[in-house]
Amino acid sequence: MSTITYVKALPTPLVEMNSLGNTRFEMFLTDLSLLFRQATIKAVDIILSSKNFEKVKAKVNTQLQQEFGLNKRQVNGVIALASSKVDSAIECRKNYIKQLEGKLKSALTWIKNAEKRLSDSQKFYALKNWHKSKTGCKLPLACDLSNCRSNWHALKFQIHNKKRYVYQLEKKITRLKVAPVRVKVSSSEIYIVGSKDESFGNQVCQYDGNKISFRVPYCLEPKFGKYVNTVIGNFDRNTNRLPDYCAKTWHFYRKNNRWVLAVQFTPAPVEKVSKPIQYGAIGIDINPSSIGWAYIDYQGNLIECGTIPLISGLGKNFNTQQLVDACLQLATLATKYACPVVCEELDFSKKKESLREKGRKYARMLSSFAYSKLYQLLESILSNRGISLYKKNPAYTSVIGLVKYARMYGLSSDIAAALVIARRGMNLSEKLPVSTNAYLGVNPRKHVWSGWSKLNTITKNIARVLSRHDYFNVPNWGVVVKDTVEQVAVKRERRAVSKSTL
Repeated sequence: MSTITYVKALPTPLVEMNSLGNTRFEMFLTDLSLLFRQATIKAVDIILSSKNFEKVKAKVNTQLQQEFGLNKRQVNGVIALASSKVDSAIECRKNYIKQLEGKLKSALTWIKNAEKRLSDSQKFYALKNWHKSKTGCKLPLACDLSNCRSNWHALKFQIHNKKRYVYQLEKKITRLKVAPVRVKVSSSEIYIVGSKDESFGNQVCQYDGNKISFRVPYCLEPKFGKYVNTVIGNFDRNTNRLPDYCAKTWHFYRKNNRWVLAVQFTPAPVEKVSKPIQYGAIGIDINPSSIGWAYIDYQGNLIECGTIPLISGLGKNFNTQQLVDACLQLATLATKYACPVVCEELDFSKKKESLREKGRKYARMLSSFAYSKLYQLLESILSNRGISLYKKNPAYTSVIGLVKYARMYGLSSDIAAALVIARRGMNLSEKLPVSTNAYLGVNPRKHVWSGWSKLNTITKNIARVLSRHDYFNVPNWGVVVKDTVEQVAVKRERRAVSKSTL
C-alpha cells in the first residue's frame, strides 16, 4: 500500500524558549543536523565509490556509528537518506539527458523541414510557368520593406542559429554522459527511519499523539541528556489517517528559517464511498482553461455533465487554491453519485521538449499548466474520501468525442472527451461510424484505434473541418471520408501518369 506524509511547522511554545529565541528541541536539532550532514556526506561518498553497496552496508553502518557517535537506528536513517539522494541524483541525470536528447531530436526535425521548405520553394520558382501553378508555393518569396530582406533570408538565418543550438546540445549531452554524479546534501536535515515492530512506530522518535520524544545520540548526551521532549500537538486534518500503531518515518528540515517536521506512514483505510466502476463513473478531461466532466450510468449513457473553469496566469498560491477547489468539486460530485473518477494518464514531457520550435503563446500555456500538481491533489483528496481514481490511456479521446458524441448530445470538446474517458474506464468499446469502415479500409483483426488513427489523419487535412466547432456541421462522416479517399486516389493516379510519361 502507498504511503502518505503529514507536514507541519515545529511549534515553539513560549515557555520552552530560551534567551536566544529558540526552544531546547530546536537547539538540539541544529546540533544534530551538523553531525547528521557529515555522516550523510561520508555515506554518499561510500555509495558512489562502491560497486555493490549492499554487500558492505553492514560494515558501513558500524563504521559510521563509531566515527560519529550515533546508534544503529540513527545510522540507518543516515544511510537511507544518502541512498535516496544518490538514487535521485542518478535519476535526475538520466531524465535531464533524455530531455536534452528530445530537444535535440526536435531541433533536427525542424532543421530538416525548414531546409526542405526552402529547397522546394527554390525548385518551384525555377520552373518556367510557376505563376500558372494551381498548387502554389510552400514558402512564397516575400520581402520586408523595413530591412529589405526576404523571408528566405530570415529562414536561412534561423537555420544557421538552430544548427549552432544543435551543436551546443550535442556537446552538452556528450559531457553529461561521462561527468561524475554530484549529490547535494542539505546542511539542516535529519531523517529517522521507523519500523512497525518498534514502540510508537519508531524507537528513536516516539510520538504519542501530542508530544514527541527524541533519543539523543551518544555524542550529544552530555549536553542534552538521554531524551529531548517537546509538544507538537496533532496534525490538523479533516480526515486524520495517522494510525496509532504503524511504522512512522520522521523527517526534520529547515524551511524559511524555521524547523519543519514531516511524518511518513501507511495510512489507515477509510470507508469506501464509490461503488465498483461497472455501475457508472465520472470522466474528466483536463485543459489549461477548464476541466470538463461527464457522469455515465452502467450502460455508458450520459446522465449529467458540466465544466469547472480554471484561470490561467495566477500566482503559485492562488493557482494551488483554485486547483484544490476544483478537486473538491469533483470529490463532491463523486460522493453524490457514489462512483469512481476516471482521468487521462498524460505525459507532457515530449511536448515540452519541442517548446523551442513552437509559438510563444503555446509554450507559455503549456509551461504554466500545473498538470502534475493537479493530479497529486486530486489523488490525495479522493483517497481521503474513499473515492477510487482510475487512470487510462488518452489515445484519440478528443477525436472520438467530437465525431461520435459532440453532435449527438450537443457537447463541447472537453465534455465529449470526458465522456469517452469515462466509457474507457468501464472498458466499453468505441467503434467507428459504420459508414466510414468501407472507405478507410479498416482491418477487423487490428485494434479499433487503428481505424480512429486513419480518421484522425483525415480530419486534420480536410478543409471542411478547420475548428472544433465544425464537427457539429458534419451529418455523415462516410461522405467526408469517401470524398477525401477519392481525391487522394486521383492525385496518386496523376502522379503515376506523369512519372510514366517522363
